Amino acid sequence: MSTNTTTVESNGESGALLQVRNLKTEFRTEAGSVVASNEVSFSLDRGETMGLVGESGAGKSVTARSIMRLIDSPGRISGGQIVFDGEDLMQKSEAEMRDIRGNRIAMIPQDPMSSLNPVMTVGEQIIETIRRHQDVTKAEARTLAIESMDEVGIPDAAERIDDYPHEFSGGMRQRVLVAIGFSCEPDLIIADEPTTALDVTTQAKILDLLNEMQEREGTAVLMITHNLGVVAQTCDHVGVMYAGNLVETAELHDLFDRPRHPYTRALIDSIPEVGTEYDELPTLDGAMPDLLDLPSGCNFAPRCPHATEACRTGGNPALESVGGDSSRAACIHAEELDLSESTVGKSSGGRNEIDRSGDPLFEVNNLKKYFSAGEGIFGNIRFSREGGGLPSIERRYVKAVDDVSFDVYPGETVGLVGESGCGKSTVARTALRLLEPTEGEVYFEGQPLHELGSSEVRSLRREMQMIFQDPSSSLNPRKTVGQIVGRAMEKHDIASGEEKRRRVRDLLERVGLSGQAASKYPHEFSGGQQQRVAIAHALAVEPKLIICDEPVSALDVSVQAQILNLLNEIQTQENISFLFISHNIGVIRHICDRVAVMYLGKIVEFGSIDQVFSAPFHPYTESLLSAVPHANPNRKTDRILLEGSVPSPINPPSGCPFQTRCPKKIGEECETKVPQLEAMGEDGHAISCHLSESEMSERESFIAPSASD
Repeated sequence: MSTNTTTVESNGESGALLQVRNLKTEFRTEAGSVVASNEVSFSLDRGETMGLVGESGAGKSVTARSIMRLIDSPGRISGGQIVFDGEDLMQKSEAEMRDIRGNRIAMIPQDPMSSLNPVMTVGEQIIETIRRHQDVTKAEARTLAIESMDEVGIPDAAERIDDYPHEFSGGMRQRVLVAIGFSCEPDLIIADEPTTALDVTTQAKILDLLNEMQEREGTAVLMITHNLGVVAQTCDHVGVMYAGNLVETAELHDLFDRPRHPYTRALIDSIPEVGTEYDELPTLDGAMPDLLDLPSGCNFAPRCPHATEACRTGGNPALESVGGDSSRAACIHAEELDLSESTVGKSSGGRNEIDRSGDPLFEVNNLKKYFSAGEGIFGNIRFSREGGGLPSIERRYVKAVDDVSFDVYPGETVGLVGESGCGKSTVARTALRLLEPTEGEVYFEGQPLHELGSSEVRSLRREMQMIFQDPSSSLNPRKTVGQIVGRAMEKHDIASGEEKRRRVRDLLERVGLSGQAASKYPHEFSGGQQQRVAIAHALAVEPKLIICDEPVSALDVSVQAQILNLLNEIQTQENISFLFISHNIGVIRHICDRVAVMYLGKIVEFGSIDQVFSAPFHPYTESLLSAVPHANPNRKTDRILLEGSVPSPINPPSGCPFQTRCPKKIGEECETKVPQLEAMGEDGHAISCHLSESEMSERESFIAPSASD
């Protein structure tokens, strides 16, 4: 197999801040040596942003950690140079590298729960970084830490600085990591999937913050992501990785206008665009090859629709110039292939019609879930004294869900969308009685879940299943996949013995895994495969409703497309209903029939996809849609970046909950009067806003016109 040894230049390598030359990182295993980053070369100038994209296992994160010299045994950097600001980091001692890490080169990792210390407050962790690299007092470091938290949009930063990581939502924990990365204003930020867990408005704010730092400090950014929308809106040039190798590099516009490698084309096509409707998302067949058993020819040939016999037998091609511009591709057919046009099929017949003439399958009325806002001897009681009189007692609550109503009909998918912390997941858990509601009614097939005892609710759980965001934490690591899926069948008396084993094999094959996967453990699967196991587990008991809580947010775009198509296929075959929770507007647009937009525990807009994505909008919905990064660098959207941060649910604002951030606030009415969710016509579209319909119709639709228009 030939290796890729071509250096990727960027605007004059001699003056580059970072030069990676023929980097090779490998890991020793019992089965042999795994080369995870293979002869990778590129350079990055001050103030530039380079995107590094590819599926899980492509080598992106290994390359990033190698640059930081953070490869631990049994891994090692076995070749190449890492030149940072004229100095070869490979020649630095570990003590010298500690002075560089976090100070001159900062990394924003992907997984906040494994990156943050659970026994230290978030403030202590930011302060520790600041004091390690800056000559400031502890008090000064605390002030700087609060400023960093405030800059990345953490509400009530001065109070929350003393909270622990588990007290933050997933998106908030990711903001803490970003705050740590920014705290010392480094020369280079390596951002490893920094916005994966963030909603679109926070993502837009973080990306703008990165751009602002670049302009102010000349900071360079290496952006590692599977979100090509982020790449399109932030990067100057892009490297595409596959099986440890760079397979394409290009200036941003060249890459999107005419990708030169079939893998790049497939990644671009897998993205569900907000303004486009599809019958089925295009998928990339197969999976990343085993790095211990690479193909004899091109590594991508087994999955490539353009592969020939020469691709399969001629060795892995080197990265070479294509087309006379700055583009390079590791493909022997790059010159002859025209990959400029997408092959994605758009929607031909619109969405399936949902029969809403009968009773809903699932109905939520005026649901509330309040959590106690205090701990210790007095709990949530707060004493206050006004005017010198006797102290008054006030009970404080976190109003996570505050008077929410919606319904789901058989065969329908209803989406819940909104920023992190708006109450989406709490709605799902409370509606299923995984959390006890404070007030409200929940009906499943007419049965009042809110009145049933715990044992009665558990018996109904066969009909109501849940797919969680992180399959690795929801699957028992000590059980085989067959035991995990089969246990649900036994628990609900669906099947046992040989019948159970047969049904498990059938289910695994139905979700795109082999029947032999039943004997394997969860850790032996990729993230996308683990999510398929979670779907099989949910289907095992033949439910009528599945609640999907961010089921594809951490997946590659290619795997995401496969999972979304799978869910659509299952729904068509079984008439299953979905309550689909996501902060990915493109995913919501593709899979949902109706969508509820949530803000600060309340629904502010509810309607069909066509209604919610077309004017009139609630101002919050409008800001969410405008903040979505499109996978098209030529498409510019007038983004509405909201000022401030989401108010604390402990002390929500008076009047409209959105009035403190609303760009269309009209004064005293918004500040004092709570708007009701009111119908905008006779078609079920409802908006909670004091603005008139004409005032909410000023922007054009976010849905592209159909071919017949």
